[in-house]
Amino acid sequence: MKKTITLLLSLVLTAVVGCTDDEPDIRTNQEIDYPAYADKEFDNGSGIDYIELNEQLTENLVLLGRIWGFLKYHHPEVGKGNYNWDYELFRILPKYLQVNNTEERDNVLSDWIERYGEIPVCSTCSETPPTAFIKPNLLWAESSNMNNALKAKIREIYQNRHQGEHFYIRMDNNTNKVPEFLHEKVFTSMECPDAGIRLLALYRYWNMIHYFFPYKHLTDKNWDDILQEYVPMLISVENRLDYDLVISQLVAETHDSHANGFGIRLKLDELRGYNYAPFQARFIEGKFVVSRYYRPDLQVTTGLKVGDVITHINGEAVETIVENLKKYYPASNEAERLCFMSYDLLRSNQNSITLNYTSKEQEGQIEVRLHSYFTLDMPSRYDGWYRVDKNKKCYRFLDEHIGYVTLASIKDEDVYEIKNAFRNTKGIIIDIRNYPSSTEAYNSLSSYFVSSASKPIAYHIRGNKDNPGEFTFSSMLIIPTDGNVFYKGKLIVLINEITFSNAELAAMCYRAGSNTTIIGSTTAGAVGRNPTIVLPGGITTTMTGIGFHFPDGTETQRVGIVPDIWCEPTIEGIWEGRDELLEMAINLINEE
Repeated sequence: MKKTITLLLSLVLTAVVGCTDDEPDIRTNQEIDYPAYADKEFDNGSGIDYIELNEQLTENLVLLGRIWGFLKYHHPEVGKGNYNWDYELFRILPKYLQVNNTEERDNVLSDWIERYGEIPVCSTCSETPPTAFIKPNLLWAESSNMNNALKAKIREIYQNRHQGEHFYIRMDNNTNKVPEFLHEKVFTSMECPDAGIRLLALYRYWNMIHYFFPYKHLTDKNWDDILQEYVPMLISVENRLDYDLVISQLVAETHDSHANGFGIRLKLDELRGYNYAPFQARFIEGKFVVSRYYRPDLQVTTGLKVGDVITHINGEAVETIVENLKKYYPASNEAERLCFMSYDLLRSNQNSITLNYTSKEQEGQIEVRLHSYFTLDMPSRYDGWYRVDKNKKCYRFLDEHIGYVTLASIKDEDVYEIKNAFRNTKGIIIDIRNYPSSTEAYNSLSSYFVSSASKPIAYHIRGNKDNPGEFTFSSMLIIPTDGNVFYKGKLIVLINEITFSNAELAAMCYRAGSNTTIIGSTTAGAVGRNPTIVLPGGITTTMTGIGFHFPDGTETQRVGIVPDIWCEPTIEGIWEGRDELLEMAINLINEE
């Protein structure tokens, strides 16, 4: 069992993180010779290889992470780019690690803050509006055991915090105010980041989420407790694999489907394995089911049929493997977590895997030969299980009365043709069990289904770099009518766990239609644009950077788009080669 779990742990890594060999030099649009650029002292490491933890030191390091992040996003001298804030952490750490009591600790912290000069009075710092959805606060400082002088200094910095262009964060250059994290060094020169850099990774990520993730209040654990939990976990790391796994687990604490890594890089992909089973498997009715072959010609030689249920992988029960691995997969809900996991369970560096299975006729064990990614012509996990030839038109007639559109290959020029071709049909089925190929096209088409008045679909929740931790509502997002052109038939929208991010927004747009029914199951539960986050060791991940709420104020995150009619595939339907959601959609249209 241990061997199988260890192998599969290594396979999950770039589901969350992606390594890059290049050190990015992310600067603002206007090139400025910031003093922080000149600081090169710790380019090759923090100089802190080992930290011997005890309970008090752990508490002290938690507090340091809080204060370091607070100063990063609030202190005027840091915001101006006058200091490389990563390296300032490494400068204070040696002395901080040696303190013996809270008085010594507070003296070190006070001297550290005073080093950056007096705080000028801020004449433009605004109060948090009472209507803000999330309001920043300093309870962490006020409730700590810091001395009163330090607490007063924290309050002073907050009241006179940095305003305007910031060295580490940008939000104003896009209409949605999605955060862009700038000047974050990735430290790729070290195979395994040293103890100081590992601590930096935790501090950096925790504070990004704390100040700029609109959904930290929806995580299963209180985000304030994560620092306490992960300081010892990251300090005790002994090798690169352990480091990547702890970072994967940390990222998964956000319960955000966007937090899955989007790039596959060679170093971690070697651990996951380059060889794949020739078929795709999905979790259906709680079972891991063969759903289709990437190459149909391999079905005969492989020996498993579509609809067969895989019960064990290399001798270990699928349920056990899932239970052991799920903490490494960030996902807004369990349906999406299983979706991501299913892509990785049937791959390896070996040439074959042993599978136990049950079928209609029998149950047994079989050795399945694995193949390279390129010989199988596999889709990415984001293409979904209903892969569409993007060279074909996105729309077709299912019969003379019903039109079908897939957003996977929709183009801007298709919108006029769809309206013209389907204007006299009884119903149109829009399939969003995929990722839309054109945002403009699905937006334009959505107006076709809105009758007499424009329809609201969502509010944005946006952060504020001038008051980190503040999130406020935008004006309502509206789907306008399309003049005198209005589709009078039924609109049926198909969704499932593949309906992710922009696809979920598309479903929200079509729900505004006057005669829309959405059928399917839980979507990914992560709507909104996602900024890139880089962490030490060349790790990249992301997060949902802007919130979406339904018109009634409820959140989309972790919930997703709730269908009007619940419908999921069944194992029986997979055996029979049926698309049960599509069948239900056709039946709904044909009902009088």
